[in-house]
Amino acid sequence: MGDQSFGISTDTLSLIAHQIRNVLDMGIEVAVVVGGGNMFRGSDASTAGMDRATADYAGMLATVINALALQDALEKAGLAVRTQSAIAIQAVAEPYIRRRAIRHLEKGRVVIFAAGTGNPYMTTDTAAALRAIEIDAQVVLMAKNQVDGVYDADPSKVPTARRFETLSYIDAISRRLEVMDSTALSLCMENSLPIVVFDLRAPSSIERAASGEKIGTLVTEEESVLAPAGGPP
Repeated sequence: MGDQSFGISTDTLSLIAHQIRNVLDMGIEVAVVVGGGNMFRGSDASTAGMDRATADYAGMLATVINALALQDALEKAGLAVRTQSAIAIQAVAEPYIRRRAIRHLEKGRVVIFAAGTGNPYMTTDTAAALRAIEIDAQVVLMAKNQVDGVYDADPSKVPTARRFETLSYIDAISRRLEVMDSTALSLCMENSLPIVVFDLRAPSSIERAASGEKIGTLVTEEESVLAPAGGPP
């Protein structure tokens, strides 16, 4: 939603689309999992009294709206795109089929995974980890909004909070750091799938993360290391 309080920012879509095009030009296959918090957040609706399963399904439909918007932006950037939905919506998206998704990637197409896992009580974090494992991805790139990594405390409340350069799965889970939900983290840990957490709005952030440049926080099996105090993000 960019700087807006709700909805879809065309500037943000354009930023993502052009960076993904540049990543494909590097010869890297790209699949995208989209959330739907800019439209509808199931956890918030559930807290307000809506049935949790119903709220989660509504949230999944919000991710389909975002997926279609991103698909359009990517196509305008000259890319071939396929959207696959975990909930059957045949008029607008393919059903999620693992082998078909892998084939699309092999042909140089961007694949967008919509509707989470298709199950309530599961977050899009879990969907991202699950789909990454299923397609044998080498890394999960977790783009955040104006957050440049994972910190040892909330930087908005603790001025001395420090960013992790590397963070172990175990520390992320045991310290309840807000990387992704514990189910998703556990999936990544069990499958030795690294995660890069970075600020989407940093210059060329997706390209830098995809090319292996040190950006944000790398979550792996390795020991946690904090960035130098006062150092650059």
